[in-house]
Parts: sequence; structure tokens; C-alpha cells
Amino acid sequence: MTSPPVPPADPSASEPFRLDGRVAWVTGAGSGIGRAIALLFARQGARVAVLDRDRAAADATTAAIRAAGGTAESCQADVASGAEVERAHREAEQRLGPVDILVNNAGIAHVGSALDTGEADFDRIYAVNVKGVFHGTRVALPGMVARRRGVILNLASIAALIGLEDRYAYSMSKGAVLAMTRSVAVDAMAYGVRCNCICPARVRTPFVDGFVAKNYPGREAEMLARLAAYQPIGRMGTPEEVAQLALYLCSDAAAFITGQAFPIDGGVLVK
Repeated sequence: MTSPPVPPADPSASEPFRLDGRVAWVTGAGSGIGRAIALLFARQGARVAVLDRDRAAADATTAAIRAAGGTAESCQADVASGAEVERAHREAEQRLGPVDILVNNAGIAHVGSALDTGEADFDRIYAVNVKGVFHGTRVALPGMVARRRGVILNLASIAALIGLEDRYAYSMSKGAVLAMTRSVAVDAMAYGVRCNCICPARVRTPFVDGFVAKNYPGREAEMLARLAAYQPIGRMGTPEEVAQLALYLCSDAAAFITGQAFPIDGGVLVK
């Protein structure tokens, strides 16, 4: 009895999760999770459009990518503004080419229950966290559909999956991100476009450090310890850990995955 033919070797097997030849657009890439994703994607071969409302922060991430031998361009825009996102998208395409990967990462937080969340705060959370994802998707998706390939990755939160105290507006926004993720996945899969989202628990970022310093002066160590203890694993996540999951989901290794929400939560959901 003859043996079955041996399949050809996979040339990517020795170095998985490569993004060579891809253009990745990362919003909120000036710091925290977005910066970690931009840096990692560039190391894996992507040409990265670094979008942030803070020009200096975007330029710093771009400089770090270039210093490491990667390719990146800075784009300044507030994701809450459709006009600014459209302009940034045009700039990115002119400099780097059509976008293959969109990471809708930019977002803001808010502390408050339904009893004490004001309309202005609610509207601001909606404008950035919900409409920001809408604006990014709206400008990137048509080109992906036309080329019949592409990946959209949204940053949601465990707040989209469980109830969190004093996170009324924030939870609303991340629940919307989860619903949009699944809607885009259903509508776009026939065109070769995938869409997933990541749902982190608390991640130690400059934003978290700044929030603690502003709201709990003199009690920073205590509050950071509380934030760490919320995760049963005993610490907050790191931006780099989220970036590794983002890389997998945006690479060809995840070609069979779409419409899914991936918690990265240090054990919160299994408590």
C-alpha cells in the first residue's frame, strides 16, 4: 500500500503571523494598546498608518517604527469626526497604498452609573467609542470589499460581555462595538473580509496611570493594586499581550475566524 502524498511545506510555518505586503491602519496608535499594536505589526512586515488625535504621539510611534527598520506614516485625526477620518484615510492611501487591515482601537473611558452620567458625557463616549468605529469602518470597508480581502479588528471590552460597576456609558459603547463587529462580519464575509473584536479586562497603560494620578492623588499605589487584584490572575494585562492577540486575528493564521469576541481578561470571566 502506497503512502499518501506529502503536502508541500508551508513557507510561513517557520515564521508565523507575518504581515508582509499589508497596509495596516491603527487608530489611537499614539500610546497604550494602539502603540503596541502598531509597533508589533510593523515588526511583522506591515506598512503602518499611525492615526491619533495627538500629532506628537503619532509622530513618536512612527519614529519608533522607522528606527526599528519598519515603514510607517503619521496621520492626525479625531475619530469622532467623520471628515477628519476621511481625510486621514486619503492621506494613508496616498502614502502607503490601500488599507488591508483596520484596527479600530481609539477610545475613551468614563466612570459613572446611570444615576450620575450626564448627557454630555454620554454623547462624548458615543462619539468616540461608537461613531469612531463607524467612521473607520465606513472609509476602509468599501476598498476591502472591492478587492475581496481585508481584516477589521475592533477593540471592545469585557464590559461588552458582563456588567461592570460605574461604567454605564462605557459599557453601552463597548456593547455597540461588539454588535457592530458581528454585523460587519455577517455582511462582509461573502467578500472575503473578516471582522472580530478583542475584549480586554484592565490593561496597564499610560491612560490608566494618568487616571489614577488625577483622581486618587497620594493613593496611586493603593488604587493600582486594586485594579490589579480585579483580575484573578493577580495583575493587569499589558498592551503587548493585547497586541499579540491582535496580530494573530489579523494574520492569515486566523483566516477561518470572523464575527467573534475574544476576551483577554486574566480570568475575570471564569471567576
